[in-house]
Amino acid sequence: MWGAGRILVLGVALTATYGVFFLAAFGVASRARDVTVPNLAGQSVAQAQAALAGAGLSFGMDPIRRPDLTVPADHVLAQDPSPGTVIRRGRTVRVRVSDGARLPPLPDLTGVSERDATARLAQDHIQIGTMSEIRSGDLPADSVVAQDPAARTVSRTVGLLVNRGAEGVTYVMPDLIGAPENRATDLLRARGFRVAVVGYAAYPGLSGGVIIRQSPQAGFQIPPGEAISLEVSR
Repeated sequence: MWGAGRILVLGVALTATYGVFFLAAFGVASRARDVTVPNLAGQSVAQAQAALAGAGLSFGMDPIRRPDLTVPADHVLAQDPSPGTVIRRGRTVRVRVSDGARLPPLPDLTGVSERDATARLAQDHIQIGTMSEIRSGDLPADSVVAQDPAARTVSRTVGLLVNRGAEGVTYVMPDLIGAPENRATDLLRARGFRVAVVGYAAYPGLSGGVIIRQSPQAGFQIPPGEAISLEVSR
């Protein structure tokens, strides 16, 4: 009985030891099959192929290329899986390759509205370098007057000169206090202002029909057609 027990214990110990070593070996083998995806951004196709081969991964290239102003042609623009991802050895990493900077010639933007010009440049991946302004009543407001470089030139940036339109005419509100209401309203209405007497009040020492309050106050800038309110003595 004692001998059989010793044999049983020894068998269990050997089995447990085998199981531990088997699991450890299995874990090491599994980890050996896992690799980390390298960062291929900006590398040439040859460099990317070599980096993946060194990591035990396969190279796959997306047939669709995309123009890019910062990444040269035939260099990696994007990849899948992303850098740092842990995957099984032998898997394929797909890369998208840049077609380089293929800028179209600058369009003729003279006479185009600022909004349309901005949208068209953004669509062509062309940046606005400078935006200058003039004010003229002889040209359409918010339209491009000139550009630099000229149309049909290849450039990544362009400067625009935009007309903001003529500045609006304004007037300085005169001081009407103490002026006769009839004469003041006639002069203001003749110049297009909307004048209304909003109240009458007794004022010591003044006869009726004299302006005693006004809105806007004297000295304010007012545009044509501004509403002017007066209060007159009675």
